[in-house]
Amino acid sequence: MKLTKSRAWAADAVELVDDATNDKLRAEAIETAKNADVVLLVLGDNEQLSREAWADNHLGDRNSLELIGPQNQLAREIFALGKPVVVLLLNGRPLSVKYLSENAPALIEGWYLGQETGNAVADVVFGRANPGGKLPVTIARDVGQLPMFYNHKPSAHRGYLFAETSPLYPFGYGLSYTTFDIAAPVLATPTIGRYNNVKVSVDVTNTGTRAGDEVVQLYVRDDLASVTRPVKELKRFERVSLKPGEKKTVTFELTPRDLSLWNLDMKRVVEPGTFTISSGPDSVKLKSTTLTVK
Repeated sequence: MKLTKSRAWAADAVELVDDATNDKLRAEAIETAKNADVVLLVLGDNEQLSREAWADNHLGDRNSLELIGPQNQLAREIFALGKPVVVLLLNGRPLSVKYLSENAPALIEGWYLGQETGNAVADVVFGRANPGGKLPVTIARDVGQLPMFYNHKPSAHRGYLFAETSPLYPFGYGLSYTTFDIAAPVLATPTIGRYNNVKVSVDVTNTGTRAGDEVVQLYVRDDLASVTRPVKELKRFERVSLKPGEKKTVTFELTPRDLSLWNLDMKRVVEPGTFTISSGPDSVKLKSTTLTVK
């Protein structure tokens, strides 16, 4: 299935392929899939659909995050065959893929992989490599959730009637062919002075049957401050490689800078109070403890 007539990023006009051509290509794809044991379904967009807008006749943004054209229709017909399906997304911007998320047995976010796309995808799909990537962005359910980011202020993201406020995939999210358990953070001391550091230890265990990588993420929240603060902020992270059943302790050190804010006088200060220190595999699935600053 084709998206646009040209793949030239610099071309001003963006013309979608006509329906008749796409109908023909979709029919051919369905017939091919009928004879397959497993289907690798590649969807997404190309350079023309994710680019900078530099003039009225050279636009780059869209008013929707949905897959463009009849791609969801192709996915529905492929899923209807009852075959195992792996969906590979190749795209330059986060897409709203609610339907794929709910129906695809496997979903790989590839972004733009470059000249080694084929080898990289084959290694992951056939299990020669165990993926361990994490999302550097938040993926929204639909355009109505934008702007969507994990470190929002407490009063943001109230949402709309009959709609969820949670993201489709949160910042820091990413799965593997194995599983991990990340314990709650342990503080070297529960109370520190405003100008002291504190060491934070986090245990991570590979609870699956394959060797793999996990990214331990450490978040901080100022529970009560003189100015509004984000609900959480990523302060540290570390990638850990573990064999099946292996356990490691990751140690971070938080400094006064990590706990500081710009106050009403535009001075960077650390205010006394409590801070929630959280650890986990992403910005949502977290376990927490409390640090008191005097």
